[in-house]
Amino acid sequence: MLISIGSDHAGYGLKEGVISYLKQSGFEVIDRGTYTTDSCDYCDFAKPVTHDVVTDVATFGILICHTGIGMSIAANKVKGIRAALVSSVDNAFLTRSHNDANILCLSAKDIDLDNAKQIVHTFINTKFSCEERHERRINKVKELEK
Repeated sequence: MLISIGSDHAGYGLKEGVISYLKQSGFEVIDRGTYTTDSCDYCDFAKPVTHDVVTDVATFGILICHTGIGMSIAANKVKGIRAALVSSVDNAFLTRSHNDANILCLSAKDIDLDNAKQIVHTFINTKFSCEERHERRINKVKELEK
């Protein structure tokens, strides 16, 4: 499985830790930047990660900024993306199983690396439930994109 990941300067440290965890866990990773802690704009990194996901280059994307909010707003502007800002293992499970989220957004301010590893593990390893009620809701979300 290939995971595309990006962050702004505020998320850089957590991104590096998550990349290391993913590689140690046997995943392939595309690092879309940033590569320093120099100030930059989160949108510039949301764009290539979302592109990787909607074009099926990557199975999932992970976006990290200070709060995770900017990344989730930017990512959800892209047709076909269902990005979720997640701060707990339970919500990682629910957003995959109920919402079929394909981008995980994390807050570098609120989540330490150990918690991020648990959230990422759960997000990646949870399948969409495919129950009729969840399928119906996802289809309604897709209608909003038209």
